[in-house]
Amino acid sequence: MTQKRAITVAYGDGIGPEIMQATLDIIQTAGAQLDIEVIEIGEKVYLRGNSAGIEPSAWESLRRTKVFLKAPITTPQGGGFKSLNVTTRKMLGLYANVRPCTSYYPYVDTKHPKMDLVIVRENEEDLYAGIEHQQTDEVVQCLKLISRPGCEKIVRYAFEYARQYNRKKVTCFTKDNIMKLTDGLFHKVFDEIAAEYKDIENEHWIIDIGAAKLADTPEAFDVIVTPNLYGDIISDIAAQITGSVGLAGSANIGDGCAMFEAIHGSAPRRAGQDLANPSGLLLGAVQMLVHIGQADVASKVHNAWLATLEQGIHTYDIYKEGVSKEKVGTQAFAKAVIARMGTKPEKFAPVAYKAAATISIKPSPTKVAKKELVGVDVFIHHKDRDPNKLGAAIRGFKAGQMSFNMITNRGVKVYPDGFEETFCTDHWRLRFKNEEMKPSTYADVMELQKQVMQAGFDIIKTENLYTLDGKPSFSLGQGQ
Repeated sequence: MTQKRAITVAYGDGIGPEIMQATLDIIQTAGAQLDIEVIEIGEKVYLRGNSAGIEPSAWESLRRTKVFLKAPITTPQGGGFKSLNVTTRKMLGLYANVRPCTSYYPYVDTKHPKMDLVIVRENEEDLYAGIEHQQTDEVVQCLKLISRPGCEKIVRYAFEYARQYNRKKVTCFTKDNIMKLTDGLFHKVFDEIAAEYKDIENEHWIIDIGAAKLADTPEAFDVIVTPNLYGDIISDIAAQITGSVGLAGSANIGDGCAMFEAIHGSAPRRAGQDLANPSGLLLGAVQMLVHIGQADVASKVHNAWLATLEQGIHTYDIYKEGVSKEKVGTQAFAKAVIARMGTKPEKFAPVAYKAAATISIKPSPTKVAKKELVGVDVFIHHKDRDPNKLGAAIRGFKAGQMSFNMITNRGVKVYPDGFEETFCTDHWRLRFKNEEMKPSTYADVMELQKQVMQAGFDIIKTENLYTLDGKPSFSLGQGQ
């Protein structure tokens, strides 16, 4: 007999308690050997004054069991409440978000009956770092952070996942035609790692046309790997075009811990009505069972669920006259899956999970580049919208080898030789640099800031400009 595996369970908010109970009833009937620790998270915890939505004792359970089965929660609007999902992913190092997106045609209506792909989303950085500042009356910023180790981990995970599950191709989505440094790094790392996996086809798409291709021809993709924000968006698109977001489960994988959930929200308007479809959370639980070494139980549950689906036992969200045979509620659906335990689907291909090998990713040692300071961007809050007046005031500023180079507004060069048609806000970037890209000093940076300040300008922040191994590590202004 398999030894019981400790896991942490949160029943969540809205429809969460109903679908979690249904999910646990199904997997335990199937023989899942679980030692369950229950924690409280979500709306009630938020409203008790905890901005993270989780108590310290809950963290203790998660760090002890290292496996989290989580129902959806409700985050109260306003009040500075932080996303519990994002917090959990980052605190526990859950760097890989894995979302299978499969069509269940003809039992779930879709325009893409052959769709069967997996999205592997980077889960810890990018714009989801959540570093934001209001800098002027008119402008706020969000800091996009992409790291080489973060790229290496998620890209290598995608290729290892593809190899383990007999997937044939890995596709990378970025926007590196615009974000040449951040998304450019992700693409570069993808190409480097792809070269190591000769047995797996690889390709790259710019995210906008890639998303369009995904929505139109999803069968052209197999495994997709992408930075955090793009992954969040396209995984919902992919789930929706399978026929229902409500059928999609999700795994969040780290080196030590893992979290499993449905991708949908808490649907508070449906709470307590015994209507909700538990399938998304159930399929997340199937991923959990494979992860903890109970692949036989995972197969039994998944096959019973497929059999229920193809026999037309459907909840309201996927019920369709002429296709469905019976409309049932949450608990009745769970009972229907349990009643078919041990059977296999006849029309769908049965699943047969194998014990998953642990995918352990160790980023390569960082190559230390020769880093030289060659300039500085000084950002100021200035209400006069005339860049020529501003340029006339600061163009003579100089310190050491650094001299005035340009002014941008929202990234567009507006001085010298700007266009009068370019709309300007109250947020300006003053660039000073050594035109020959020769090293300067931090004393020069401080001297330039002093000159800007003494001229009466409000400095918001500065960004030092460097070369790494002689190559510029900063972007040009648009129009340069």
